[in-house]
Amino acid sequence: MVKYPDSDKTCRKGAISSWIVLILAGICESVWATALGKSQGFTKIVPDMVFIVGLILSIVGLALAMRSIPTSTAYAVWVGIGAALTVLYAMATGSEPISLARILLIIGLVACVVGLKIVN
Repeated sequence: MVKYPDSDKTCRKGAISSWIVLILAGICESVWATALGKSQGFTKIVPDMVFIVGLILSIVGLALAMRSIPTSTAYAVWVGIGAALTVLYAMATGSEPISLARILLIIGLVACVVGLKIVN
């Protein structure tokens, strides 16, 4: 097995766990974005606390994942997961209208995120 330098982000050591952490961080991004909307300008304590915890977990997870995933790929995947889940949650709860165009665009977004993983 080839030993890679610690600074080489192409090293596969820990890559699967980094992707799991990145996916969880993307989920947390969706949580904090949704909580921020529900906090009504930081006037409701429960959504405020969910926002703070979700934000911290999301950023820490992104930072940890970027140890072995290139920054551009990690950031794009993190944002893509967060955006897709935030829109899906809003549609599921009735906050946003459901339309074929929205669903197709989310599928396209997810396909691009998966594509980034495949080419990485």
